[in-house]
Amino acid sequence: MTTPKNELLFLALGGSDEIGMNANLYGCQGKWIMVDLGVTFGHEDYPGIDLIMPDLEFIEDRKADLLGIILTHGHEDHIGAVPFFAADLGVPLYATPFTAALIKGKLDEQGIANEVDLNIVPMEGQINLGPFDIRFVPLAHSILEMSALVIDTPYGKVFHTGDWKLDETPVIGTPASAEQLTAIGDEGILAMVCDSTNVFNDKASGSEASVHSDLLKHVTEARGRVVVTTFASNSARLQTLADVAREAGRKLCFAGRSLHKIVEASQATGYLKNLPQMVDMEAVDAFPRNQVMVVATGGQGEARAALARIAEGNHPVKLEEGDTVIFSSKQIPGNEMAIGHVMNQLARRNIIMVTEKQAHVHVSGHPGRSELAKLYEWVKPEILVPVHGERRHMAEQARFAQEQGVRKTIVQSNGDVIRLAPKGPQQVGNERTGRLVLDGDTIIASDGDTITQRRRLSWYGIINVAVALDGDNNLLGDPVIRLHGIPIEAEIEDFLDEANAAAEKAVRDWRGDLSDLRENLRLAVRRVATSWTGKKPIVDVLIVETA
Repeated sequence: MTTPKNELLFLALGGSDEIGMNANLYGCQGKWIMVDLGVTFGHEDYPGIDLIMPDLEFIEDRKADLLGIILTHGHEDHIGAVPFFAADLGVPLYATPFTAALIKGKLDEQGIANEVDLNIVPMEGQINLGPFDIRFVPLAHSILEMSALVIDTPYGKVFHTGDWKLDETPVIGTPASAEQLTAIGDEGILAMVCDSTNVFNDKASGSEASVHSDLLKHVTEARGRVVVTTFASNSARLQTLADVAREAGRKLCFAGRSLHKIVEASQATGYLKNLPQMVDMEAVDAFPRNQVMVVATGGQGEARAALARIAEGNHPVKLEEGDTVIFSSKQIPGNEMAIGHVMNQLARRNIIMVTEKQAHVHVSGHPGRSELAKLYEWVKPEILVPVHGERRHMAEQARFAQEQGVRKTIVQSNGDVIRLAPKGPQQVGNERTGRLVLDGDTIIASDGDTITQRRRLSWYGIINVAVALDGDNNLLGDPVIRLHGIPIEAEIEDFLDEANAAAEKAVRDWRGDLSDLRENLRLAVRRVATSWTGKKPIVDVLIVETA
């Protein structure tokens, strides 16, 4: 059982060997702190699932030794799991004002705000939790108030980057300067736990302010209605778009629930105060088409988001031939097909589209190689621990850091217990980790029977077979067979005749108890289905006995 002794340990429960679902633990002198508690999003491997969360069994078994959860910023992959675990873990949360506002909104939605101790830490603030002294360091990212952490312990200091980039003109906020980061490095940093997302990018991510010019150009040149889609959480981009709307002489409309949440949280914490005249999306059609700019959610192709519904024509904001949609966002890997579907719907209606491949309308929030090299130079870590990446990203960052002069690196996976000091880095154990999924209102294991059965249903389909037996165990009437998701359409009657005959024969040949009959029926009908389709569907058997 892993208990930190006179040492400094690092253990990722999520966010290593993957992008998303970040949950990191630091252990020292018998105590733990958690940094971030996020989600990732469902995909085709998880039918019917929207949210996937880390399995926190390890720290739930040790929650008496957990001192608190520190949140670096408000993206879903860093805070999205908080409302599902915070009350049960029963420890304080610590976040800067904007991030705290987003978290409070989530706690309110779950009706547990009064059950969770949410502490607001001022920008560049400090907290003490047992053997951990923690300092918040503002860095640029694609959301407000991203804060790296300097975690000071008796065994050395860790610089935990969170998600970051370098940006001298971030539009909103003031990230730490090169001089400030160099001063942190001069304090002596044992380890840097660092974002790996864009390690394969040779170029720097670019400044948030740099997209203003091309956005203004394309909005100004547009003849009809303009819709711009971007990541709702990027308040700086929303400010840029507000400025562009004003300069282009257009009123501004926000379409999408998550956009309104971000604007509300931003304004409540002192940001986005200078927006132009706003138009409700229900009232957009009352204005000439060249006088409104709509900012919409859904740039990743989300089926229920505003842009998808606009593309379908199923939204109060209507588009016509010659209107323009600007994708002020990047395609997140895995979303290409969904985004392509939305784009194809727009193309069928002759909507003009502008993406980051055609114009400079988006910059990433993660560091390229040149930015990583600068941070290594300033912070001067003895050890680099890559996180926030698939294995290829983390392995490449370890190689790159060594090329840049970082003496020690270690590539770990979720569950690997890493001793950073003394005599680190070294893997000293491995703990079970996993994934939980939110299915409706219920949290279940991602590898449990429910999801396994659902996958089988989606892959193979199901056949329901019902037979009735009289008191002498003779078949009453014909078996009843129903198909769901079985690839038999034109010849279904012939198939049912053969399946019925197989079921009747299974009853005639039956010897033994009802469980034997149930299995004989299942196998007989499945053999017929396999011979017809090449698939092995689930066969569910119901036996009714009559007196």
